[in-house]
Amino acid sequence: MMGYMKALDACTNAELIAVILRLEERNAALEAEIAKLRKNSSTSSKPPSSDIVKPPKAKPKGKGKKQRRKIGGQEGHPRHERQSFATADLSDVWEYHLDCCPDCGGRVTRAEAEARVVQQVEVIASPVRIDEHRGLAYYCGRCEKTHYAALPAEVVKGGLVGPRLTALVAYLKCGCHASFSTIRKFLRDVMKITLSRGQLAKLIRKVSRALQGVYDELLDRLPTEAALNVDETGHKENKKRFWTWCFRAELYTVFKIDSSRGSKVLLEVLGKEFNGTLGCDYFSAYRKYMKDMGVQVQFCLAHLIRDVKFLTTLPDRATQRYGERVLDGLRRLFDVIHRRETMTAVGFDRTLEQARRALIAVAQRAPKRRQAQNLANRFDLHGEAYFRFITTPGIEPTNNLAEQAIRFVVIDRRITQGTRSEFGRQWCERIWTVIATCAQQGRSVFAFIERAVRAHFTGQPIPSLLIADP
Repeated sequence: MMGYMKALDACTNAELIAVILRLEERNAALEAEIAKLRKNSSTSSKPPSSDIVKPPKAKPKGKGKKQRRKIGGQEGHPRHERQSFATADLSDVWEYHLDCCPDCGGRVTRAEAEARVVQQVEVIASPVRIDEHRGLAYYCGRCEKTHYAALPAEVVKGGLVGPRLTALVAYLKCGCHASFSTIRKFLRDVMKITLSRGQLAKLIRKVSRALQGVYDELLDRLPTEAALNVDETGHKENKKRFWTWCFRAELYTVFKIDSSRGSKVLLEVLGKEFNGTLGCDYFSAYRKYMKDMGVQVQFCLAHLIRDVKFLTTLPDRATQRYGERVLDGLRRLFDVIHRRETMTAVGFDRTLEQARRALIAVAQRAPKRRQAQNLANRFDLHGEAYFRFITTPGIEPTNNLAEQAIRFVVIDRRITQGTRSEFGRQWCERIWTVIATCAQQGRSVFAFIERAVRAHFTGQPIPSLLIADP
């Protein structure tokens, strides 16, 4: 310490000033780095699950403390009870009688009151049926050959496992995120069937082929849509980096796995003539596709809010105040959107346009700081693309639709750890597309997979997810 003080004494004022400036610059860089490390789901695109490593927020004290909600039904909410099964759905009806009064032993007669009913659902001991199909042998004396009667096409293609059980295995594999080992245990312990992992893998290949036409039909339809929401997330395959792209239309969702995260994927899927509006975040691939192809884009306002919130966490006070002003402008904009039902159409359009102009004006008045200038430049270059929803009916101001659809994929990726081959990628693309689209349309995923498998086994036309359920 004494040596350090002597070294300072030997420094001139100019040298001391240079040291202080370097330290201040280093301190500012470290504070900016700390702000980046403190990013969470509210100030960046990080998933909410990453927030669990952050310390919990301090609980409010005193009278302002929020009361914890009680478990169960909430006061003032309507009561919800499940509907009883219809009479046609009942397998058996059991009636129980009284021979005498249970209290005094006296004689009883049937009352006009309704019976007390308990409906009970149960799994039967063996929920499977095992059929044997025999192609009988016939000998032809003229040919001197033995011929066998032809088996139905459904039996030949299905082999050991029928279409409904094949669909169940596929549903468990991806719809329930179950591994082959888990499926084997379930079939063995519950359904009393023993199937090898190799046999289960063959079943998945059959279902994948059955869904190929369904998937291709939706993929070919994407370029004709008037509006699409798009998002992407990482995908693992044998330690290689891939990307899962999600394209969500009004009636269906399509997933595509590719080794690229660039705009070439958008070009391959949507083509050069895409004439709709693309809802997306501010990622560079979307901006390049927008620039090269002249596509209309609605950038996600929710992502913008997170980026602005991050500015308010930086150490520079001028950048903080700028972020707070832009954040206030965004709050006023969304306040108008949330009050839409209470306003006339003309009044809503006028008020929303005023809020938009005020927000852009605030965003363009940025201090001479790098992060603030970056946001101001974003509004200069693409400000209109954040407000396309105002003039284009059917466009959402955020990209929440695509993010919600891709959440299922992220869960499946964390459980299964990705794929190991091109076939695995195709299987994931097809089954994820079917699951997301069926959920979007309120269909039964299992019922649709079964229909597709039966059509594939019998050579019938494939079912379509673009046609209403029969």
